[in-house]
Amino acid sequence: MTDAGTVRLFTALWPDATVRAGLVALRDAWRWPRGARLVADEKLHATLHFIGSFRRDRLDGLHRALGTVAIDPLHFDLAGTAVWRGGIAVALLGAGSGLQSLHARLGAALADLGVTIDPRPFAPHVTLARKALRAQPPAVLPALEWQASGFALVESRGGGYEVLATWDEAGRVATGAGFT
Repeated sequence: MTDAGTVRLFTALWPDATVRAGLVALRDAWRWPRGARLVADEKLHATLHFIGSFRRDRLDGLHRALGTVAIDPLHFDLAGTAVWRGGIAVALLGAGSGLQSLHARLGAALADLGVTIDPRPFAPHVTLARKALRAQPPAVLPALEWQASGFALVESRGGGYEVLATWDEAGRVATGAGFT
């Protein structure tokens, strides 16, 4: 829960229309148990860092700090699927060292601002559904290639997400738009 002086934030890789369509097709190919809560098409993404509640009056500093993070173009594919503890069904991403490095650089920038960083190892994934303990993935996974040239700062608000800003490998910033 946030108050008027805070926002709930995370950084993420935001899929373009082609990748999103592939993620939707993968999600829809699963056999879901009754009560599973599928992630809406427009919410599918790969979280890099969950920031949580953040004071609005510090957003400019966060924006500047994220703008200092070096970005290399990334290429990764679907590495598998899993149902994690708590019934969270995910698409696992074969991300390699580039994504691990971006995650580490973002984590350092966030830690410098006093954001608590999740100590668990980074497991690149896209959440497909919740409450999905007995979900069954398709027998054959589709090919899914994702090329990302930047990351997004996203606000979680009222059950929806709003991309607040994006950064690409050239250091360009856009606001209020999706990002690949």
